[in-house]
Amino acid sequence: MDLLEHQARELFADHGIEVPRAEITDSPKEARGIARRLGGRVVVKAQVKTGGRGKAGGVELAADPAAAELTARRILGMDIKGHRVDTVMLAEPVDIESEFYVSYVLDRADGRFLAIASAEGGTEIEEVAAARPEAVARIPVDPAEGVTTVVAARIADAAGLPPQTVDTLVRLWQVLTREDALLVEVNPLVRTRQGRILALDGKVTLDDNARFRQARWGDQEPPRGDPLEAAAAARGLNYVKLDGEVGVIGNGAGLVMSTLDVVAGCGARPANFLDIGGGASAQVMADGLSVVLSDPAVKSVFVNVFGGITACDAVADGIVRALETVHLTKPLVVRLDGNNAVRGRAVLDARAHPLVQQATTMDGAARRAADLAHAG
Repeated sequence: MDLLEHQARELFADHGIEVPRAEITDSPKEARGIARRLGGRVVVKAQVKTGGRGKAGGVELAADPAAAELTARRILGMDIKGHRVDTVMLAEPVDIESEFYVSYVLDRADGRFLAIASAEGGTEIEEVAAARPEAVARIPVDPAEGVTTVVAARIADAAGLPPQTVDTLVRLWQVLTREDALLVEVNPLVRTRQGRILALDGKVTLDDNARFRQARWGDQEPPRGDPLEAAAAARGLNYVKLDGEVGVIGNGAGLVMSTLDVVAGCGARPANFLDIGGGASAQVMADGLSVVLSDPAVKSVFVNVFGGITACDAVADGIVRALETVHLTKPLVVRLDGNNAVRGRAVLDARAHPLVQQATTMDGAARRAADLAHAG
């Protein structure tokens, strides 16, 4: 279950992470009053479960309460990537000195969490990773140890974050573990000219399996989401729609995140994030392929699997069985590595589907998927 930005900020504040003062409304007239209470000058932000709000015109600075009302009136009702804006958040502006990126995400393949951090926040992290991969630090987190002050200092040092962020890194970990989250992201986390560390934006994804412990959100009407994300959720898939042309399927959040970066590094844009987890049965693969291929923007699909508990030959068998129920219309590039990879490749070779290609390395597979996508 994805939370809206204002809900994520509420969780942050509950765990001692400082956020700017803000209020939400669905009324342009009320937006004027909120702006007045917050000091007049405010940032008006569309509350939808998708990125790219700023580029779409869903985030604007209003100079005074009258401008806040006009801005709220314009943003409310907007369509941002298929999401209708029913609510806006008005927040007090911040005097920013530096912007950072921080997130914790579940890495299913390795059975641990991954901390991703960069001193270059405020922009799409995929763009930063593509242009300067060395600027994005990825640090595995042992769930048994968690993020202590020592671990947080290690993360900050690896990413080039200032020492003042260590306490926030610890508290963000507490949000992840105490609130049953699979993803906690802050972009940007900022240092003001006065030396304060503030979370200006937040994204939190809660584990659907823990809904019974999350009554705080359970009674709320779920906000409208992307149709493909809704279809994937109905099949129990961990899918996020992105703006690209290469569909991505992998086993483990860390591997999928790395795959997105490699695809971007090959000059293509990932069309989605899809983590099939530790199992890759025929039904899981069929469901995953069905959802990814339903996206008209997808020109090729990259299946990237590292065999562990689930062996590669079982994954390959799942792909073959899935091809019996899914009409494959786009080229599919498969990279199998790890447990029983040779057997898995042999299974796919025997099937000899004309649209299925194999590559032995992640870079090679990503490059091939990108070339196929560009070829249309």
